[in-house]
Amino acid sequence: MPLRLTVLAALALGAALPAAAQRVLPYPVTPPPQFERAVANGTRSPTGAPGPNYWQNGADYDIDARLDEATQTLVATGTITYHNNSPDALPYLVLKLRQNVHAPGVPRNRPVAVTGGLALSRLAVGGADLRDVTVAETPGSYSGSVEPGTYAVNGTVLTLGLPAPLAPGDSVALDVAWSYPVPPATGTYRQGTDGEVTYIGYWYPQVAVYDDVMGWHTDPYLGNGEHYMDFGRYAVDFDVPAGWLAWGTGRLANADEVLTEQTRGRLAEALTSDDVVHVITEDERGRATQPGTDGRLVWRFEADRVRDVALATSDAYVWDATHADVDQDGDGDDEAVLINALYRPAGERPMEAPWERSAEFSRFSIEHLSDLIFPYPWPHMTAVEGVITGGMEYPMMTLIGGDRSAPSLFGVTYHEIGHMWFPMIVGTNEKAYTWMDEGLTSFDTNEGVAAFFDGSSEARPAIDAWDRARQSHYALAGTGEAVAPMRHNDLFPIGGGTREVDAVQGGARVVASYSTPAVLLHALRGLYGEPAFYDAYREYARRWEYKHAYPYDFFNTVENRLGEDLDWAWTPTLFDTWTVDQAVASVQSEGGAVVVTVEDQGRAPMPAPVRVTYADGRVEDQTVPVETWLSGATTAALRFAPGEVARVEIDPGQFLPDVDRTDNVYPAEPADL
Repeated sequence: MPLRLTVLAALALGAALPAAAQRVLPYPVTPPPQFERAVANGTRSPTGAPGPNYWQNGADYDIDARLDEATQTLVATGTITYHNNSPDALPYLVLKLRQNVHAPGVPRNRPVAVTGGLALSRLAVGGADLRDVTVAETPGSYSGSVEPGTYAVNGTVLTLGLPAPLAPGDSVALDVAWSYPVPPATGTYRQGTDGEVTYIGYWYPQVAVYDDVMGWHTDPYLGNGEHYMDFGRYAVDFDVPAGWLAWGTGRLANADEVLTEQTRGRLAEALTSDDVVHVITEDERGRATQPGTDGRLVWRFEADRVRDVALATSDAYVWDATHADVDQDGDGDDEAVLINALYRPAGERPMEAPWERSAEFSRFSIEHLSDLIFPYPWPHMTAVEGVITGGMEYPMMTLIGGDRSAPSLFGVTYHEIGHMWFPMIVGTNEKAYTWMDEGLTSFDTNEGVAAFFDGSSEARPAIDAWDRARQSHYALAGTGEAVAPMRHNDLFPIGGGTREVDAVQGGARVVASYSTPAVLLHALRGLYGEPAFYDAYREYARRWEYKHAYPYDFFNTVENRLGEDLDWAWTPTLFDTWTVDQAVASVQSEGGAVVVTVEDQGRAPMPAPVRVTYADGRVEDQTVPVETWLSGATTAALRFAPGEVARVEIDPGQFLPDVDRTDNVYPAEPADL
């Protein structure tokens, strides 16, 4: 029995522990019964790898969409072919209508513009129209109680009763027609229009995830959290006015039909040149496309193994392009990934930032992340300016706005591109476990900032990406206002917190989902060393690319690769809000040795690396192992070689998330005035 379980068992039985052992100990990670059943069924495994019986459903989407630029209305039709790869017969399907967050009377956890939402004009299976049985309230619409051949809409969730259950291994085709007004930028958060730029996101009926752990995921979209999506194939025809630029997730399949020969030539140059190519300049706007038919053009985008599709269009954009060198095939030879930056010229965009460097920032991000995790697999990466004040990721696309310095624009660009790995390829449930995409991507972003801003030039001044002032974890840690990261996104408190953030988003949500997991990973990297840590980190990504990972898959993979049980790290920081607080209690010469006593003043146990620097320049390192704290102790003594001590420091690499470093050094350093 593990040591901490022995101690917990003793406490449960009322047994007395030694005085030194009277401390609260971390509880073990206990997956929910649904996950344990998945392990027993062989779809998951105790090592963190997908099990031999792992399966995953998905859908193909063939969509024709037209933007009415005068009314900013999107009108679309499409066919959705859903593939049931599960062992279960499915009597009903669940679809997400996320644009209904803008419909009257729909529950929301943040304010949005009420524009009417998504209007379905047709929903059919096998050519037969289904009957809409939606009422003001539709009891059971999440549970599949709708009758065969009918459907019901409840807010952002549609339940569809199939004419006959969809058998394992079978597919079903849905014909859909819909429209919606594109919401204004002032009343939305991740897509919309500001009158010049239109960004189309969360815009089509999408089949919800049915997975091996929980079955159907029917969480409504309330506006604050993001999503859980299946992987599929997409073919999208996007009809916009001629002269407007359009870009979308996937490969532009008809470039010769929509772009002029000059524009295509510049794009080809961007794939070979080391410089940023100005594909469309300010003066060339409106003249870079073909004339079209009746003043309109249809752009066709095709993508495979993506979880979503976004579209962007404007007649105000200039277009820069370059390429990233990525060994996509693993054969040792780099392939050229097209890098695009679409933005309004300086003085025309509502918020200023050095967008002229966007292509440079995006190229570095793709290449660095490809080395950090695994190679970027898709044909392009496109950064789009406008509409929002933050950043938002979609497969192969980012949407970025706000007044920004160069470091700020680089940071948000790298972060949103980092999401191409988590969760666009390693598919996680962002609503239930936001930290799995935001926390891991925040860790990656800090690594990217440190690598780019390395002091090598005036344009790349040195930045300490892991400086505590940059990590919002420390703003709430120990204040009583922090919230554990393992909380459903819709259940975080609104507002509050001591950190100055969007009051609607809430400081606790931002800290818990972004910064706290990142500083935990930073600590593990410091404790286990870069080679071992990155071996585990990359193995998790490789195991779960294009699959659906749960937190327990991440925990189990890291532990499997490091060869250690890390519940002492997971539960205090991710399931709870315990803090690390270690201190140098005393430094004494005893029996021909220097004895350093370390006190663990916090609840979250972590190994305590201690360095003694002697007056003659000698350095000796030792570590209080985490097992000492897990035995119940709150103090530990380390014996170092004799000599005149100049300095003693806990965590000299400064990778532990210690909430109070003022007592980590002996002799005590003077406080900043």
